[in-house]
Amino acid sequence: MKPPPGLHRHDGDEWVTCGDHRHWGRFGAAGLLLVRRAADGAPGHLVLQHRALWSHMGGTWGIPGGALAPGESAGDGALREAQEEAAVDPAAVQVVGTHVLEHPVWSYTTVVAEVRPGARVVPRAADAESLTVRWVALGELPDLTLLPPFEAALPDLLDLLPPRVRAG
Repeated sequence: MKPPPGLHRHDGDEWVTCGDHRHWGRFGAAGLLLVRRAADGAPGHLVLQHRALWSHMGGTWGIPGGALAPGESAGDGALREAQEEAAVDPAAVQVVGTHVLEHPVWSYTTVVAEVRPGARVVPRAADAESLTVRWVALGELPDLTLLPPFEAALPDLLDLLPPRVRAG
């Protein structure tokens, strides 16, 4: 399928060949795993994107993200992509860690973050790259078709969250 017109585009939007497969992002790519904690302090919900059918691995659920622009840091790129695709205000996000998947000529950085205390995030599909974007409870994950690399990395990504216990 062909992407619709009017998407956010920059010089990093290009396929990179890596051995026998391709990756999106001439300068690498990054995405934002935004977590909201439950009352007991454990991770409770994630902002997930149901990927547009025309996109690579379309129809699966993953995190908002995409190709880095020239000279853009992975952290800045992940926050930009989350704002463009999921209407997540970067000021509402507190970064707690990163996870980098390295390939010989390409890398993908997952920026792990939490909602800042007192901030409110209401994610939504903000462009044509998503069928929907919403908070997904961790208990819902087995019922969703996750993007395979995201599904494989998720336990390690959640381990990057600092421990938090319920006050009182």
